[in-house]
Amino acid sequence: MSDYKYLKGKKTVGVIGCPFSGGQPRRGVDLGPLRIIEYGLLEQLIDLGWEVEFDGHRNLEKLRPTYDPDIGKLKQPRFVSKVCREVSKTVESHVRKGQLALTLGGDHSLAMGTVSGTFAVHPDAALIWVDAHADINTPETTTSGNIHGCPVSFLLGIAGKVEGFAWLKGCLRPEQLVYIGLRDVDPPEKKILKQYGIKAFSMHEVDKYGIGKVMEMALDHVCPDRNTPIHLSFDVDGLDPSVAPSTGTPVRGGLTFREGHYICEAICETGCLVAVDIMEVNPTLQDEASIEETVTIGCSLVRSCLGETLL
Repeated sequence: MSDYKYLKGKKTVGVIGCPFSGGQPRRGVDLGPLRIIEYGLLEQLIDLGWEVEFDGHRNLEKLRPTYDPDIGKLKQPRFVSKVCREVSKTVESHVRKGQLALTLGGDHSLAMGTVSGTFAVHPDAALIWVDAHADINTPETTTSGNIHGCPVSFLLGIAGKVEGFAWLKGCLRPEQLVYIGLRDVDPPEKKILKQYGIKAFSMHEVDKYGIGKVMEMALDHVCPDRNTPIHLSFDVDGLDPSVAPSTGTPVRGGLTFREGHYICEAICETGCLVAVDIMEVNPTLQDEASIEETVTIGCSLVRSCLGETLL
């Protein structure tokens, strides 16, 4: 048995490869999960003592509709919805079996699927969202129409009715969510965060308090008794571009290598982790050294979540 309170039987991680780029315009982010697996992640997890269940990368392209016009500003909405619905069912099945669900993205619109899948099993879970961006625009407030900037609004049930998304009921309450690492937040998103009283630790708070205190405060908010299932959704652009350059929307002034890993280590120490997303690794951007650096960090973040320690 493991120290993970919500896992059953042998310590097993269900790995879900999601080569998907439909929530944003840049190609290449769909190759992120393939490269992470190529860099030996599965073998690394086995070395950490985990049983690994991985049945190959999802063929998500088969879900692309033949006709998918914009809905309002939203681009490729039916494709995103179909993919997220399938991912939701897959994550739910792993979590329901008492496995840790690890989703490798792909763009962050996939979190509509991953988080809803976890919350179908653990409706009182906590969501820790590590990102430079809040991803909480609604279909009305988005300026780009790229759905990877909107998943949290759909999860909270504040996106309104959008064709094709009827399956996604608001599963998340504002008090179940905490952000870490924010530094590029749209004005309408700031209003939403204030309106709903959502706890958010921007890079200002990380600078002011240090990552140790920030994690203590974040966990006190969403997991006060250290007995609440936790879903960690980690966008690698939460890290500074100097350490994770190969991502589609880099923003300077982000988390250091160690700060990013400390977040994962601190969540692991609670024993409450049930699901992890590693999102927005794009191995077609930057040079080969930068790509290798970013993919390698994706692997090491996962290992930190799954029990790797420095000593």
